[in-house]
Amino acid sequence: MKKRYIFYLILALGLAYLVYHRISENKKIEGPGGGGGKGAKGKGGAPLNVDGIVVNSTDFASNLEITGSIEANEAVTLRSEVAGLVTGIYFKEGSNVSKGATLVKINDRDIQAQLKEALTKQNLSATNENRAKQLLEKGAISQEEYDTSLAELQTLKSQAQLIRAQLAKTTIVAPFSGKVGLRNISVGEYLTPNTTIANLLSTNPVKITFSVPEKYVSQIKTNSNISFNIDGSNKNYSGKVFAIEPGINEQTRTLQIKALAPNANGELVPGSFAKIKLPLTTIKDAILIPTEAVIPVLEGKVVYVSRGGKAQQVPVETSTRTAEQILVLSGLKVGDTVLTTGAMALKPDAEVKVKIAKKK
Repeated sequence: MKKRYIFYLILALGLAYLVYHRISENKKIEGPGGGGGKGAKGKGGAPLNVDGIVVNSTDFASNLEITGSIEANEAVTLRSEVAGLVTGIYFKEGSNVSKGATLVKINDRDIQAQLKEALTKQNLSATNENRAKQLLEKGAISQEEYDTSLAELQTLKSQAQLIRAQLAKTTIVAPFSGKVGLRNISVGEYLTPNTTIANLLSTNPVKITFSVPEKYVSQIKTNSNISFNIDGSNKNYSGKVFAIEPGINEQTRTLQIKALAPNANGELVPGSFAKIKLPLTTIKDAILIPTEAVIPVLEGKVVYVSRGGKAQQVPVETSTRTAEQILVLSGLKVGDTVLTTGAMALKPDAEVKVKIAKKK
């Protein structure tokens, strides 16, 4: 029994020590004044360490970043106007051809025969017309008889011209200089007007087609310079606006624009995706701040500035955004210290210690 009492006594003393130790630790945390005193976040707390920048003005060239596509300057699908057997192919796939060069020849023997017959009739009619003219001058025939002879000659000449036009259609020539693509026909194949022979593209220069939102319409002018790049290449290319659609697309509320870019080495392939930078107006004495400094709120956007060692919330109006900065239209002035970190922890009038970022 005696050992049991001793065990209980030791246990009670141990529990009492633990309670005393916990109370002592709580008093150390609360500080003087007990539980009713101010906590660590009161006025006596240490200021919050934050980063910031001093607002300066600079000239800002506003660029509109949009996407577009690369198109051939001229493009056509080669087809025949007449049906017939292919007797000759005079181009190599993927080669450059000059305007007017013969690309494909279609069998024209039957048309040649028709032309020879028409020319024979025309020559005979011309002889008859000449004889009738001499007789008319002598008064041997009437004017009506001569007119009939002349009309027959004119009809035969028209028929010969029509046959020549049909004959010309049996030779397919390049309508412009460019690069011909893969052919879809072979010699001996029967060609119809629906058969695609090949594609012909002129790719120097190339066209860059893109659209801009209607709010930028007044800032886009013909001969404006653009820069762009394509997937798979870090090289920057340049071009110049040459055509602007006269009206805005009602469905997308955008304006379509085309620019020309040189492509002497053939790096720009029609159909490629282009990431375009279109320079807009240059703003003098613009205020730019880091994008992370701007905090979206219910009624707009705000930033925190340091005034007298305390954080103050300032509403701002912003405009163009770049990869790292945003243009501030109102709310800040040169010399303000904008806080760029600690946005989640900051409260109005909170004491802050600002570390000013060095200019890059």
